[in-house]
Amino acid sequence: MNPADEILDIVDENDRVVARVPRGEAYAQGLRHRCVFIQARDAAGRLFVHRRTPTKLVFPSLYDMFVGGVVGAGESYDAAALREAEEELGVSGLPRPEFLFKFLYDDGAGKSWWSAVYEVRCDLPVRPQVEEVQWHDFLSADEVERRLGEWEWVPDGVAAYERLRAFRSAR
Repeated sequence: MNPADEILDIVDENDRVVARVPRGEAYAQGLRHRCVFIQARDAAGRLFVHRRTPTKLVFPSLYDMFVGGVVGAGESYDAAALREAEEELGVSGLPRPEFLFKFLYDDGAGKSWWSAVYEVRCDLPVRPQVEEVQWHDFLSADEVERRLGEWEWVPDGVAAYERLRAFRSAR
């Protein structure tokens, strides 16, 4: 199926479903929907980082420190987190990602989605989807911090990353 044809729940400012439309229409009209962000770490604690392919509908060719994507119509955040993590990492049998928090991403220019942030440990050899991932590696936290000022990152991922740092420091 063409990703633009996938049906999404459209939600209000309180994350209540108000409509269902194809993804392409949601993006074109700037309709608020749901997404999941999963921080995947290997056994050494390194973070999975990747560069999106140029064919992605949103933020093509940018770097990301999360795997994830849209939550399908009628799908739970938890189910979407596991599905998206396994799809993007190219694995099966991951443990269920642990839910951490949720926030409303809104860039003020038509990109707005409720964002559920998760973490998961991936000890399996990864084989990311070639349609979605152009480059990938597991990087140390220090390396990710260095690259934040050098690479062009997806803005919603940076927003989630900053919130995740604050979340962890408040624990």
